[in-house]
Amino acid sequence: QVQLVESGGGLVQAGGSLRLSCAGSGRTFSNYAMAWFRQAPGKDRQFLATISESGAFKYYVDSVKGRFTISRDNAKNTVYLQMNSLKPEDTAVYYCAAGGDGSYTNPRTYDFWGQGTQVTVSS
Repeated sequence: QVQLVESGGGLVQAGGSLRLSCAGSGRTFSNYAMAWFRQAPGKDRQFLATISESGAFKYYVDSVKGRFTISRDNAKNTVYLQMNSLKPEDTAVYYCAAGGDGSYTNPRTYDFWGQGTQVTVSS
């Protein structure tokens, strides 16, 4: 079992930056690939980025590539999402997830989810 708690969301102007954190509990945090998703009102949950158990492999959706960076610190049981050059269309609730097996862009792949943190980007 892994419990996940996101933090770091808030209100930011377009062009600004935020760093989201996702703290995991449990000794097995480092055994899981981790991912970030987001969900805007009325839209499906969207995959953003994933990172492998060791942090050696990372993959991003095209719309955030070059602006967002996923990283993890297994000693702190934490995964991060650094978000730069934010746009109003980035406004959503952001979720971290700990994975099982399967396509890493599919939300059904992930076994554990945090409660989400709101990010609002004003124009």
